[in-house]
Amino acid sequence: MVRAATKLAALAALAVVAGAVLLAYRDPGGEHARRVDAERKAEQLKQVVQRLSAERRMADLIVTDQHAEGGVTKTTLLFVEYGRDGSALPAKRFTFDGDVAYVDAMVIKFDGKFVEQNDPLRGHSISLFRRLFAENQPPEQGAPIDEPGRIPAVYHGSDPYVRDFERDLWANFWKLADDENYRKEMGVRVAQGEAVSTRFKSDRLYTLTLESDGGLNITSTPLKGIYREALKHDQPT
Repeated sequence: MVRAATKLAALAALAVVAGAVLLAYRDPGGEHARRVDAERKAEQLKQVVQRLSAERRMADLIVTDQHAEGGVTKTTLLFVEYGRDGSALPAKRFTFDGDVAYVDAMVIKFDGKFVEQNDPLRGHSISLFRRLFAENQPPEQGAPIDEPGRIPAVYHGSDPYVRDFERDLWANFWKLADDENYRKEMGVRVAQGEAVSTRFKSDRLYTLTLESDGGLNITSTPLKGIYREALKHDQPT
């Protein structure tokens, strides 16, 4: 049995050597090996670029009611955040004067190398939605969304180790913003408040996204017919 195993091992080694000799004979300049290595590096670079430019869907907003009241436009928004697994969190409604509003958030952006490496803890920027307020309203009077200092509901389903790490970041957010050494220790590039705004219309779907290596964006697309029909039945009579 031992001799047979030894013989098989010797044959396998001989096959490897023979393959290498044959490759060298067919490709004496090593062009094939260099081409394979270049293709591998190009694919790695492509993956890094994709990670750096990727966006994560954070929330959707639609106007469920918009009407004039005493000469003032009243807008009601339906706000739905999404978990990391794509599941919808409990919906929230906000009513404000006018049709332009801001979504105010706390955003933590990690060092680019962690995003490039797809680090399990720091491979994507994270955010906490603080409040929503109208353009003619003081921010401090806005309606709260997530509770500052606590880990957002959107992160509750994550791995316990990730959850504990992020809880510390949110609990010490302003220290991150002020203390450069602490930021370096935690692998954080930027910790800051960000607010995005737009003019809300009743026939649009608004989506908040968070860039892997950046901040918040808000975009809109036409509302699909099925949603328009559903909203008709949701209007007050």
